[in-house]
This record gives sequence, structure tokens and C-alpha cells, in this order.
Amino acid sequence: MANTENTENTEKAANTAGAAAEAAGAVLGDVLLFHNTMRVLDGHLAEFRAAIERAVAFVQGRGPQLMVEVFIDEPRMLAHSFQLYADSDAVRAHWRMSDPYIRGVMEHCEIHDFTVYGDPDPGLREALAEQGLPIVPRFTGFLRHSPGASPQGRSEG
Repeated sequence: MANTENTENTEKAANTAGAAAEAAGAVLGDVLLFHNTMRVLDGHLAEFRAAIERAVAFVQGRGPQLMVEVFIDEPRMLAHSFQLYADSDAVRAHWRMSDPYIRGVMEHCEIHDFTVYGDPDPGLREALAEQGLPIVPRFTGFLRHSPGASPQGRSEG
């Protein structure tokens, strides 16, 4: 009997937490994660950093991304950009508004690898396939966001 009560209590708690997470928008069914690995061109690190700063500042204020993080591995001259989108429409909105900033970054690097994680809609899937980008389907996961938390832009260098 105790095991049954514990199981029921655990299930109730999980259902309550799941409902709260879903209400907070933490369910990731349509979410897309882009991982772009860029090789920074020799002698372009400072300009690359400045272009990335401009691009990230722009999308932080106006873009549809839920998250953008950029990491630079200076010894290998590789940069990793992770961008999280709510859905395929958010990706298309980003493409429409960010082209000048993307071109500014691309003057200082070349794409080394680019992988899309998630399940884009058929139209976006076709556009990504035309670019030869691999798409890794989502299996499971969640997004935890503290209530009232406000992600802050930060720059270190």
C-alpha cells in the first residue's frame, strides 16, 4: 500500500510540474536548435568578435531567438554559435531580418560545420536540405527557465 501511495504522490507531483512547465512554455515539441561552427579567418579575430557582438546585440533586441550563445576557441580559431528557436516560423523571421548582420560575420569566417537539431516543418526542412544541412530529429528533453528570471546579455573578452 505504501508503494502505491508513493507512486501516486510521485505521479501527481510530476503531473503538476509538467502542467506548470507546459504553461510556462517549457515544452519543446517544435523547438529548433542550430549549432554553427565557424572557422575564423587568419588575422580576422578582432573583426570577427566585433561582427558577432553587433549581430548578437541586434537579435537580442529584435530577433525571434529564445537563446543565442557564442563560444570562441581561440587556439583552434573556431567559434560555436548556438541558437534556439521556438519553431520554424521563428527561423524564417530570423533569416528575413538578420541578413546584413550574417553577411558582416561571414566576411571574417567560413562555415566549418552546421547542424540543425529538431523537427522543422516541411518548408523549412526543404530549405535546409537545399543548403546540405544535416537535421537531427528531436528525441526528448525540456527547457528549465526560472520564473521571473531575465537573461542578460554579457560579453567577455
